[in-house]
Amino acid sequence: MIDIFQISKLLIKRKLKVLTNSEKIELKDFAKKNSFVKEIKIKNLVDKIDSYSEIDTEKAWEKLEAKYQEKNKRPVFRLSKKTLFKYAAAAMVTSLLTVTFLYKDKIFSTSTEIPAVVKNNIENIKPGTDKATLTLGDGSKIALEKGTPIKTQNAHINGGEIIYKDSKQNPSKLVYNYLTIPRGGQFVIKLSDGTKVWLNSASQLKFPVAFIEGASRDVELVYGEAYFEVSKSTEHKGAHFQVYNKNQKVEVVGTEFNIKAYNDESNVYTTLVNGKVNVETGNKKLRLSPNQQLNLDLKNNTSIIKTVDAYNEISWKDGVFTFKGKPLKEIMKVISRWYDVDVIFVNKKLENVQFKGSLDKKQSLEEILSIMKSTTIDSYEIKDKTLMIK
Repeated sequence: MIDIFQISKLLIKRKLKVLTNSEKIELKDFAKKNSFVKEIKIKNLVDKIDSYSEIDTEKAWEKLEAKYQEKNKRPVFRLSKKTLFKYAAAAMVTSLLTVTFLYKDKIFSTSTEIPAVVKNNIENIKPGTDKATLTLGDGSKIALEKGTPIKTQNAHINGGEIIYKDSKQNPSKLVYNYLTIPRGGQFVIKLSDGTKVWLNSASQLKFPVAFIEGASRDVELVYGEAYFEVSKSTEHKGAHFQVYNKNQKVEVVGTEFNIKAYNDESNVYTTLVNGKVNVETGNKKLRLSPNQQLNLDLKNNTSIIKTVDAYNEISWKDGVFTFKGKPLKEIMKVISRWYDVDVIFVNKKLENVQFKGSLDKKQSLEEILSIMKSTTIDSYEIKDKTLMIK
């Protein structure tokens, strides 16, 4: 059975160069098993995405939804090579340029009319950039930006990444630095043990300049969101890597995972990409497997583990916003942090309307809102750095 939606998603991610190793294998296996792919070649299909930009995306989406629903009713789903090629191409375009709304458990298409817009300096609101503030052990601060050299005894900048040296010396006392990312910023840090951390907008990480050999390697995500690619404990005499947050502790052997813990949100999300982690919160200790997410509800003091598509949770680090049925109120928090704007819902009914799509983080706010004009956002207004959705 061919899942057009899944294959289209893989093709899009291939175009964006963000395929995981397992997804590369999945796409390769699909090409081997389906002769029509051998005839047209996946590369050719991807290279010709732009030529399909004139497809009527509304009609294409309706056809895709109809076929998908039909598939759920019948045990076998077959399409001709020509039809499947057409729908796959349309799916790639519509996945990036159209949205589907699920409202009151019904799927419907919204008007494509351009909403009433009041523009005020919107062209001046650009996407975020690589920037951060490094606070040293003595309290002094250094502004970091991509390409700006810094001089410290322990670190240097390479592009949008700050790299700490492995001094090979075993410190007797830990000295901590802080890396703070403002709204409208992002940055990458490589710790002295080789662990790599991607920090999202409005985030702060506390970390030692150097770790004590053989002791637990501890860092603290003070607030915000971070993706960790941890250096294996076997390379550090078995010393585990631990990430602290005021609401939980994550113990790592050697793995890749994401923690989202913003101060203005009542949930902490820990998503495992691969490897093993133990999450300790309160008197509970939970083990996560790859593609599992722990949702810690701070209001109700509950924790739930569920299976997720890990890529949707970590695509931000690869320059892509991926929203799979997210309510607008959650999406606008992401927009607010990246574009450094405040968002106000004048029409409160729109807060829970769901959006489905992928957006390029390099796009301007105006381009993002233009894509979202196909939603039930009838109008919006921007004054200075405030976006009002009406």
